[in-house]
Amino acid sequence: MNPGKRTTKSTTTINKKPKGFTDEERAAMKNRAQELKAEARADKEKADGESAVLAAIAAMKEPDRAMAKRIHAIIKDRAPALLPKTWYGMPAYANKDGKVVCFFQTAQKFNTRYSTFGFNDTANLDEGAMWPVAFALKELTAVAEEKIVALVKKAVS
Repeated sequence: MNPGKRTTKSTTTINKKPKGFTDEERAAMKNRAQELKAEARADKEKADGESAVLAAIAAMKEPDRAMAKRIHAIIKDRAPALLPKTWYGMPAYANKDGKVVCFFQTAQKFNTRYSTFGFNDTANLDEGAMWPVAFALKELTAVAEEKIVALVKKAVS
């Protein structure tokens, strides 16, 4: 061999397992990272929505404040999939797509003689050709609570 000339040796080993992650594993990790980011955004939005709803409720005068607190507790307990948010400054509860399903409107909002608990078209309350979508509330009795529980369950079914 010529002393000035180098020979090259192959450094590739046949049938050698790759070190690190495979392409599939990297793709799976990227997917999971995206899922975690989406979950974090959803949790942040839910927490922000909850704070806004609680602030809106705290700003209400009695007896509306007490009714709104109780309705909030009912919805959190009976329809945990609904996300709290404010809607025109009122406590509202939205589906996973962000569309408001139900809301509480204080009597003070429009200077009316009663508060309103209402539903939007995303609620599954359809009964024939006509059905109620809003209910006047002057006080939240045990009977009224039972009706609200039943309506909320039906709305999210």
